[in-house]
Amino acid sequence: MPLSVVGCSARERGRATLRRLVPRRVGSCLVVRNAEELRATFAERFIDAAVVDLASGNDGAWEAATVAREFPSVPFLALSAVRSTDVIGVAKACGPMEFADVIVEGGEEGVAAELLTALAFTTRFVAALTPAAEPLGLRTPLQQSVWAAILRHGGRGVQTSALAAEVGLTREHLSRQFSAGGAPNLKRVVDLVRILGAAELAKDMGHDLPDIARVLGFASPSHLSAACQRVVGIRSLSLARLRSQDLIERFLASGGSRSRGRAGVAPAELL
Repeated sequence: MPLSVVGCSARERGRATLRRLVPRRVGSCLVVRNAEELRATFAERFIDAAVVDLASGNDGAWEAATVAREFPSVPFLALSAVRSTDVIGVAKACGPMEFADVIVEGGEEGVAAELLTALAFTTRFVAALTPAAEPLGLRTPLQQSVWAAILRHGGRGVQTSALAAEVGLTREHLSRQFSAGGAPNLKRVVDLVRILGAAELAKDMGHDLPDIARVLGFASPSHLSAACQRVVGIRSLSLARLRSQDLIERFLASGGSRSRGRAGVAPAELL
């Protein structure tokens, strides 16, 4: 999936730099001007990483920097010219505000794109959940390839037809092959990953359930709640307190290979 980045800057030069950070082949960077617009973006869009321009050092920049505390699941990076006058400000952001790193204005943009990709929510989501294939009974090369493809969507919905095209099979052949050997039903596995993604976002103080449903592509918060009940047997209000391991264990205990029926999983902290 393309990288989805949001940048925040009130400076024209800073905004121009942010627009160039993510090459089109990698993804996109939406640029906003202030903390209010930054928060609104998190409520509307799936975000892999955020970059806040601290070069100006004004109150607006620092207010935008504080948004990082509201969305700990998403890495925040500082954009700075790294002049001697910037050093204290950058240190303040990367320390107490838990910024992940610093991007130097005027530096090599390809390096910035690599850094954003390495730190992105989706990248860490994939790394954290790839080992779960084995306990889920996904042991064949095809099953593990499809599991990786589902994870790369970061909890967003993905159609069976898109997965089939990625592995070069028809939908019907993929569905049969994926569930071979007692492995879980493909639709339920996709739903499980969406719930795992929702659980991570639910741990963010800045995200509420309607936000999470919207950015992950659920039709509504009630649709998200119904998926939680059906697949893992919990209420969506419980997502924030459960770890990924808990969710997977509940999924398996509820009969994860069935496309319908009793569910019993609780969300998890995986990043």
